[in-house]
Amino acid sequence: MTVDFSPKLHPFEERPNKTLLVLAVPVLFSMIAEPLTGLVDTAFVAKIGAEPLASLGIGTMVFSSIFWVFGFLGIGTQTEVSHALGKGDLKRASSLCWLAVAISVVLGIVLAVCVLPLLGYISSIMGAEGDVHSLAVEYMKYRLLGAPAILVTLSCFGSLRGYQDMRTPLYVAVGMNLINVLLDWGLVFGHGPFPELGVAGAALASSLSQWIGAFWVVYVVKRKYGFDTGFSLSDAKRLFSIGGDMFVRTGGVCFFLLLCTRFATKAGAESGAAHQAIRQFFVFLALFLDAFAISGQSLVGYFIGSANKLMARKVAVLVCQWSFGTGVLLSIAMYFGQEPVSWLLVPQEAAAVFAPAWLAVTFLQPINALSFATDGIHLGTGDFHYLRNAMLIAVGVSSAMLIAVDYYKPEHMLLWIWIIAGVWTSLRALLGMIRIWPGIGQGPLSIS
Repeated sequence: MTVDFSPKLHPFEERPNKTLLVLAVPVLFSMIAEPLTGLVDTAFVAKIGAEPLASLGIGTMVFSSIFWVFGFLGIGTQTEVSHALGKGDLKRASSLCWLAVAISVVLGIVLAVCVLPLLGYISSIMGAEGDVHSLAVEYMKYRLLGAPAILVTLSCFGSLRGYQDMRTPLYVAVGMNLINVLLDWGLVFGHGPFPELGVAGAALASSLSQWIGAFWVVYVVKRKYGFDTGFSLSDAKRLFSIGGDMFVRTGGVCFFLLLCTRFATKAGAESGAAHQAIRQFFVFLALFLDAFAISGQSLVGYFIGSANKLMARKVAVLVCQWSFGTGVLLSIAMYFGQEPVSWLLVPQEAAAVFAPAWLAVTFLQPINALSFATDGIHLGTGDFHYLRNAMLIAVGVSSAMLIAVDYYKPEHMLLWIWIIAGVWTSLRALLGMIRIWPGIGQGPLSIS
């Protein structure tokens, strides 16, 4: 859906539920395209053994963390573009898109050059040893080739969603991930003209498909919304200010999730393989839930930009309601889908470790949905400082619990890790909700 920004009522004001759903459905399918590809990667690599699968878990966790740290390029651009559109400043909205692309190219190159010499050290920090260590390093080396492309795609997707153009990211995401699956099939197993590269083939497939997607989405942004390089220094400072808050916040998320992966890997190859399968599915569900959050971010941002706080609060109510209901449905689906997921993603020797931890994640989903919903609402208002501080509280409490569990080493270690992950997401949901209702502090949505 691309919204007409002529001076009249926004579609949400006339048909709120329909408008939210029309925005959220394309976001849903674009968001699940990447984790679905991750699930295909996991399924392919699972067929060649527990060690390659554990190394894939380390590599994907590390790179997800690195790229999440730079998520401000998409998140900040989406918020700033939506605010500009709410104010009717189309020229600034266009210039913000290209500012984000320029920053992405520079940061992507710097990232690849700086991280390459550290891959062995990173693999060791993650608890990998022997074959798992060497395979993880090989995987990460090939993934670095796509670093600039991933950041450019992130920034362009943020720009498009700020315009409330949710369909273009869907088309690009589905297209490049279909290419990734095809390349996976060839490069992992050596089918057709491709060499057999194993887990490294999965990494190379990801990098090649990301470059195709980056060129595609840059072309679309230029064609649909123009090419305006008249961005100002103040705009750059604003994006980097957002980046500072989001860097700390996302760094906290990454630290906690990396700590989970490290302790799961230390518990053995079976635990590491089961954790990779659950984590991959958890990411899939998180992005699924993020559909309403991302749509809400753009709508809240638009109404904040147009100084319509009451309508922004109405968006917040609907986003939370739809998200919670979706979380309940996901819990039901996960409960009945345990055995098929175990058969598809988990090596036989890790199945016993997988089952109890899977149930813990199953009953977490409604609260998880609210944590993502409130994140999207506060991103739309530009309340980045609060989001940073709330995440630090949640990460601090949950990480302390993880360290204590690792020290005492109870039975069913992987189950305990995911119970603590439930505490983490519950704290996020609670802190997000009370910022809106009753509105603690000086929240942008508070009404005196």
